[in-house]
Amino acid sequence: MQEQSFPKAAESTAFRVLLALGLSHLLNDTLQSVITAVYPLLKESMALSFVQIGFITLVYQISASVFQPLVGFYLDKKPNPWFLPIGMSFTLIGLVVLAFSGTLHQVLFSVFLVGIGSSILHPEASRLTSLASGGKRGLAQSVFQVGGNMGSSLGPLLAALCIAPYGQRNIVFFALLALCAIIVMIPICRWYKRKLKALRLNKDGMKTEVMSPLSRKKTIFSLSVLLILIFSKYVYLASITSYYTFFLIEKFDVTVRDSQFFLFAFLFASALGILLGGPVGDKVGRKYVIWASILGVAPFSLIMPHANLLWTCILSILIGLILSSAFSAILVYAQELLPSKLGLISGLFFGLAFGIAGIASAVLGGLADKFGIEYVYQLCAYMPLLGLIAWFLPDIRKIKK
Repeated sequence: MQEQSFPKAAESTAFRVLLALGLSHLLNDTLQSVITAVYPLLKESMALSFVQIGFITLVYQISASVFQPLVGFYLDKKPNPWFLPIGMSFTLIGLVVLAFSGTLHQVLFSVFLVGIGSSILHPEASRLTSLASGGKRGLAQSVFQVGGNMGSSLGPLLAALCIAPYGQRNIVFFALLALCAIIVMIPICRWYKRKLKALRLNKDGMKTEVMSPLSRKKTIFSLSVLLILIFSKYVYLASITSYYTFFLIEKFDVTVRDSQFFLFAFLFASALGILLGGPVGDKVGRKYVIWASILGVAPFSLIMPHANLLWTCILSILIGLILSSAFSAILVYAQELLPSKLGLISGLFFGLAFGIAGIASAVLGGLADKFGIEYVYQLCAYMPLLGLIAWFLPDIRKIKK
């Protein structure tokens, strides 16, 4: 009777859990994006170079990336329903430290703490999203990812309204959002605790979900292609998330506040676009979503460095809409390749995305100091062309049939 009743319970609670996970992701990424949104403020108050700005991003991204696969691997082996609020507690402390930082070393310590919070949330929440999906993993990941993208877009907007006019110490009020996130996570933790008990009673059902659809050789090849696509996507994104405001300020002489509104427009478009990637991938196959989303932005990325202010804004919105669907499709594709390692795969791909973005930010910062910020955008414009290699991915949907 327990095995028969459990799926019905899961279906009745899954959508509420997905919304709560999406809201948690929204709050988390709102707080994470505050870091890049206040770069112009920190650069001016501490007289930082672009290399130092890139180094801040590098430290943050490393702390938010290196630990993600480790957290995912550990929680695959020893699930713990209370890891989400523990991670958010690191973020809360890091924001308080950032608000009162007066030196580069203090800023680096604060962003390291915030990164640790992200390294815990992303693999664990993504794994829970898969468990709550009811088989519709693309749709579930889109709900989860759109929360994160919405949060990433809100961070610069809130920074423009609440931090830029009043100063760095107003960051401390964002710690209240971290507290709200912890409250939102408590019902998720209780649901997951019940889910773990039910999974232990349903071991036969668990065994049917761990078969890989491809041979080991093809699985390794497909994962390698996905990693190259992640590299392409996040090197290009690093040029926008870390330096888009500086590009607009330097090329078009906009104010810091206005540049943050332009960054908000790009990130908000990304949040809207991600809603399409998951459901479309469920219907037509994730390979084609991955291929179209990365390669499809190439014409716009190549034009944007040479456009005027209006067209730069329009092109950035189009890029955000198209490119944003790629990650959830890539992540679900990778989870389908190794369905018994959901936490490890989630941590690996989230971690790699953060790590590549961090290293790219530091390298691009050095190039910006030496050659100028416009050169960086002309160089990165070619990265989406790597989307061509998505053609070599097997269509898992056809293989399963």
